[in-house]
Amino acid sequence: MADPVVASHLSLVLKAPPTISSPSQFLLQQHSKPMASSLNSAASLRLFASSSSSSSSAAARLSLRSTSLSFSSSLKSLAFSTLSRHKRGSAVSVSSTGGFSSVASPKCAASDPDQLKSAREDIKELLKSKFCHPILVRLGWHDAGTYNKNIEEWPRRGGANGSLRFEVELKHAANAGLVNALNLLQHIKDKYSGVTYADLFQLASATAIEEAGGPKIPMKYGRVDVSGPNECPEEGRLPAAGPPSPADHLREVFYRMGLNDKEIVALSGAHTLGRSRPDRSGWGKPETKYTKDGPGAPGGQSWTVQWLKFDNSYFKDIKAKRDEDLLVLPTDAVLFEDPSFKVYAEKYAEDQDTFFKDYAEAHAKLSNLGAKFNPPEGIVLDDGPR
Repeated sequence: MADPVVASHLSLVLKAPPTISSPSQFLLQQHSKPMASSLNSAASLRLFASSSSSSSSAAARLSLRSTSLSFSSSLKSLAFSTLSRHKRGSAVSVSSTGGFSSVASPKCAASDPDQLKSAREDIKELLKSKFCHPILVRLGWHDAGTYNKNIEEWPRRGGANGSLRFEVELKHAANAGLVNALNLLQHIKDKYSGVTYADLFQLASATAIEEAGGPKIPMKYGRVDVSGPNECPEEGRLPAAGPPSPADHLREVFYRMGLNDKEIVALSGAHTLGRSRPDRSGWGKPETKYTKDGPGAPGGQSWTVQWLKFDNSYFKDIKAKRDEDLLVLPTDAVLFEDPSFKVYAEKYAEDQDTFFKDYAEAHAKLSNLGAKFNPPEGIVLDDGPR
């Protein structure tokens, strides 16, 4: 299912015992409290890691309340800018002053292709200035990672539908701190009203991987947004970082999404990006020789030495087990302990090209989970090869 100029560590959808930060095990979500600055948000994140303890939930709620990024006004903006273009001819957007205005929506697609391309360029500039790769990856994964393949009805099945913009879902323990990602992207959303939230979240996630030196993700767009908080999934669909039986837990969560062992391991490789902070997630060291100077706010513990570069270092470092300053969670270690997972982990540690290929395919698959596309075949942006 991850800031040297490209910061970010992805954590797969995971429920973290205390809480975790970063993105990857495919959805090993990184739990990070809302940071006072977007730099801080970007630096620590672990995709898909949710906390099952009441204290974690309380911390997540406190973190959401204490964010310095005008949480309430952001939520108000997000809640009313629903852009359900498949149902209505216009969408509501919120101006920087808090006023509402009606803007025309594309008539033939959920998102406008030209605006998608322009939004992508703005995201690239945001990444260069804020080093927010990890939290943007986490945002996309958390929106998609609620998918349940056993439920056919949209949007009850969850998945990539923009529901994460609503307060009820933001308050899920696994999503602690993601209001910061929403605040980072809101000015882009306001600028490009012809792009749905569901598409923007996935566009930002894929762009962050690519800009961090990772593979080009074969994305398509045109995702339809849910229209209200009543369409958000229930809490508890995201994984945990330190469950009693890590392999069984990963399979339970990711098989529910329709992902297999190869995809679980490939997505876990996104942990090559980012850091975990004990004061926000309960995992990792307060500081290491690799994180004491930032970039962004210093501190935390990374999974890799160059924790802002997307490569196969995650697998190499776990296999080597030679550096106590690098983080290895139970759900990381099990990749080299479980016989089926180990086949792929060993391969990725030796062959970065194979890892990139498998990761790109798994990320694209994740980004489409549960989505309703308009047009049904989706929109492919004509970029040419990376």
